[in-house]
Amino acid sequence: MDDLTLTAPARPAPTPQRPLLGLTVLVVEDSRFASEALRLLCLRSGARIRRADCVASAERHMGRYAPDVAIVDLGLPDGSGLALIGRMAAGPKPPAALLATSGLDRAEAERAAREAGAGGFLPKPIASIAAFQQAVLALLPAERRPLGLREVGAETVRPDPLAMVEDLGYAERLLDEGGVAPNFVAGFLQGVARTGGDAALLAQARALSGPGAGDELRERIRAVIRARRSERQVV
Repeated sequence: MDDLTLTAPARPAPTPQRPLLGLTVLVVEDSRFASEALRLLCLRSGARIRRADCVASAERHMGRYAPDVAIVDLGLPDGSGLALIGRMAAGPKPPAALLATSGLDRAEAERAAREAGAGGFLPKPIASIAAFQQAVLALLPAERRPLGLREVGAETVRPDPLAMVEDLGYAERLLDEGGVAPNFVAGFLQGVARTGGDAALLAQARALSGPGAGDELRERIRAVIRARRSERQVV
């Protein structure tokens, strides 16, 4: 019998219109609203997306395949996004582009992410298609980038507002989990507020991020969440 050489299917070549065509992006993000924004950005850019909503899920993904791009939120419910970035960067098959994202104040979050091993940083809200594409392309080797001129526009994506309501419900459920600190939930709400352009919620979440007694802080956060959910569910 003749020997047959099996080859992997050819990777689609990127184009100026879809510069991330052929890439797989692993999004490690527990916010449904932020994940939806990244899904739309990847879709418009030609990339495939996989999502992990916690550290454990992300590590299972990394154990099964090697994504071309990883975008890791710094605040995750079961561990540190910074530590996960460090493990990804030092792993046997690190992503070609490893980026961090956060809804916390940019300067400190970006500094910590780069020190952990991230090559780039995406501050929330992540809405600009051109900015997203440029952040990823800047970290890819030249042979993985599209040839020719690429039109840079001002187009943005708009996730479904219902995803933000889902995030508020998720934040309330986190408060009932004994292993999740109230300050984590307050930080999560900051990210949700930035992504959704909710200035009032952002101010409230920042005010909740300081020191405070556990049960008292939980009830203050719960009151804010319920008020915002009630307002957003009014038709």
